[in-house]
Amino acid sequence: MSFIISPRELSLVELRKIYRQETKISLNRAAWDVVRKSRKVVDDIIEEGQTVYGINTGFGLLAHTSIPDDQLSLLQTNLVLSHSTGVGKPLTDDVVRLIYILKISSLAQGHSGIRAVTIEAFIDFINAGLIADIPEKGSVGASGDLAPLAHMTAAIMGEGFIRLDGERLPAKEALEIVGLKPITLSSKEGLAFLNGTQVSTALALKGLFQTEDVFASAVVAGSMSVDALLGSITPFDARIHIARGQPGQIAVAPLYLELLEGSEINKSHLNCEKVQDPYSLRCQPQVMGAALDIINNVAKTLLIEANAVTDNPLIFIDNGDVISGGNFHAEPVAFAADNLALAICEIASISERRLAIMVDPKMSDLPAFLVKNSGVNSGFMIAQVSAAALVSENKSRAYPSSVDSIPTSANQEDHVSMATYGARRLTSMCFNSATVVAIELLAAAQGIDFRGSHKTSSKLGAYHNLIRESIPHYGADRFFAPDIERATKMILTGEFTEHIMKILPSGNM
Repeated sequence: MSFIISPRELSLVELRKIYRQETKISLNRAAWDVVRKSRKVVDDIIEEGQTVYGINTGFGLLAHTSIPDDQLSLLQTNLVLSHSTGVGKPLTDDVVRLIYILKISSLAQGHSGIRAVTIEAFIDFINAGLIADIPEKGSVGASGDLAPLAHMTAAIMGEGFIRLDGERLPAKEALEIVGLKPITLSSKEGLAFLNGTQVSTALALKGLFQTEDVFASAVVAGSMSVDALLGSITPFDARIHIARGQPGQIAVAPLYLELLEGSEINKSHLNCEKVQDPYSLRCQPQVMGAALDIINNVAKTLLIEANAVTDNPLIFIDNGDVISGGNFHAEPVAFAADNLALAICEIASISERRLAIMVDPKMSDLPAFLVKNSGVNSGFMIAQVSAAALVSENKSRAYPSSVDSIPTSANQEDHVSMATYGARRLTSMCFNSATVVAIELLAAAQGIDFRGSHKTSSKLGAYHNLIRESIPHYGADRFFAPDIERATKMILTGEFTEHIMKILPSGNM
């Protein structure tokens, strides 16, 4: 995929595509003039002998230490190397791709004072297919994502490690293979690369996109469970939801009606004696609608942050001012991640409750644990236990990271956001929730199989067929983990997402 970055005009649609696939990039032609004007402000400050933080001073508590002109390049080099203190597993390729795009967009807005040639070198680095080996731990989310962004920058300088075609190589070796030379940083450039919320924002965007995948698949799974459990479609009547007025609820309820429309299973029990279904069936619009509202609000915050300038100090080319502030503080991302964690938790929680009904013959009117000859066969018994374990784990992970803070840099940086961890934990939470929903999808498909000659709706039938193309009916006990893994992968690769996003009212997801 080729993509032209127009600073401050990134869209979620574009960012989703970049998250999904490798991308070659270029920068909008108009941005280069702004970059050069911004750099001239930096050059003029040095030439005129002014002392300005971030350009010719130390950093943090050392901001009052002036640096001679002949050591400004060394200052920036040392800054990057000393800040490359990340630990843990490397960030995945999809996250690193997003970091690259966000950082280029930020640098190209003319507030960072970076040279055009340095941005060009960074773009060449990206287009060569190089993935900086960035450890996932070590950022507190202010002064920006210093350690992980330092590792990214070090790779361009020929330090640290780079992944090329999946192989981890010393950075200099990888650069040589693709025919690139390490860059040498000039004044202000190391600081411009290191300051910013691009890592926490990229991690949160991945969490957002995966939450959308889990949400869409959960709507499908919940609809299939309604059919498998002979549930009523009455709770999805639009009048109920309009009477309350919650926008997500109003948007979600019609999805269930559309997915269940024409179901022979539903028609077969219209005159049954049941009065009301359990909450996990009939309150789906209320729960999933609230989750959708969170998803939409988080999306708005993260889109703003994706297009933001979060460097420090900032250069203003209209009058040459260089102003220190705190845009690197990732509190908006931290709050967004914490709210998204709540939605991720609840989507899985209500899914597991529907699953629990399906394996209980007293509640479901289906074979015990959804398998014939139960006793000899355990069927979905322990799959539901695994789902319960994942739901419980997510509850612990959902504790808000933003309420924590720990002083750093000799108390100069005395309040931090913890956004990077808050965003990073979303991926594991989404995996947990996707797995829970995957088990529900398999259980609901199994339940529909047991409804005999009555068929589900055409739309749910298509999803049922999609599942059965790779995962057969559970006729007797077998090694179950690969089935769950395949269904989870279907969710996280977006196989249930596109249709749901198409039929949601405009402005949702």
